[in-house]
Amino acid sequence: MLRRTILVMLIAAVAGFGVYWWLTAPAASAVPLPSRAPDLANGQEIFNAGGCSSCHAVPNQPDRLRLGGGLALGSPFGTFYVPNISPDAADGIGRWSETEFVSAVMRGVSPEGQHYFPAFPYTSYHLAKVEDVRDLFAYLKTLPPVSGRVRDHDLPFPFNIRRNVGIWKLLFTQSGPFVADATHSPQWNRGAYLVNGFGHCAECHSPRNLLGGIITAQRFAGGPNPEGEGWVPNITQKGIGEWSVKDIANFLKTGELPEGDSAGGAMARVIKNTSQLSDEDIAAMADYLKSLPPVDGPPRPKRKDAG
Repeated sequence: MLRRTILVMLIAAVAGFGVYWWLTAPAASAVPLPSRAPDLANGQEIFNAGGCSSCHAVPNQPDRLRLGGGLALGSPFGTFYVPNISPDAADGIGRWSETEFVSAVMRGVSPEGQHYFPAFPYTSYHLAKVEDVRDLFAYLKTLPPVSGRVRDHDLPFPFNIRRNVGIWKLLFTQSGPFVADATHSPQWNRGAYLVNGFGHCAECHSPRNLLGGIITAQRFAGGPNPEGEGWVPNITQKGIGEWSVKDIANFLKTGELPEGDSAGGAMARVIKNTSQLSDEDIAAMADYLKSLPPVDGPPRPKRKDAG
């Protein structure tokens, strides 16, 4: 009887592990992409919309196009170190194929067939058009190579097991691409595409649950800073209802708030990117953001009295 019980338990364990292994398998695309002439101007626009340099530029140096990585991103799950995405052949993405880059950006799968942790916002990038991702890759290859491999992430067990990210993806990611809403204008749809896709605004401006997934009902409603101290503002009409479309566009262009203050912290890095966008794309993003219905965010903790 004992032997039979142990055998059943072993079979159940093996079966359970098999299901886990199947569910967590990285889903990279191995289909070669057809040849096409890249649009470098569009690649640059996508680069700025995606805020690539905000995270991937080498910290504490003035050149936002030196994408050697190294920035530390704190989180409740440990510290992530942003990788080198310069075209350096040894330490960056210089040897990547276009297909590998598309799989990384849109599916969160590395050329080695491993899951990327969702500190890399492929949860938003999955909405992208493949053509835009390919143009981005072509633009990145025109930037200066930067040598130096970034250190590994500092994550405790079990968050350091990449295979587990497969379960996280099943729970919190969707398949793209972006679908335009025919009830809105082309400008609004362009703004929706940029804000929800490459702009990945919801990644910071939304509260998250205990597993790190965005709380859908409070998307864009602000919450605790995922990197640690501070509070990320509500950018629905509950938070910025008094802002006009012109105010929002001016903020994305200059970093100046309607009351005369300026963006600070991580948002100041974002403005360095959005300020490079075309006036048309800034206007589109402002149009979409102004349309977001008011949503109550999580309650902010009360400040402790000084002294």
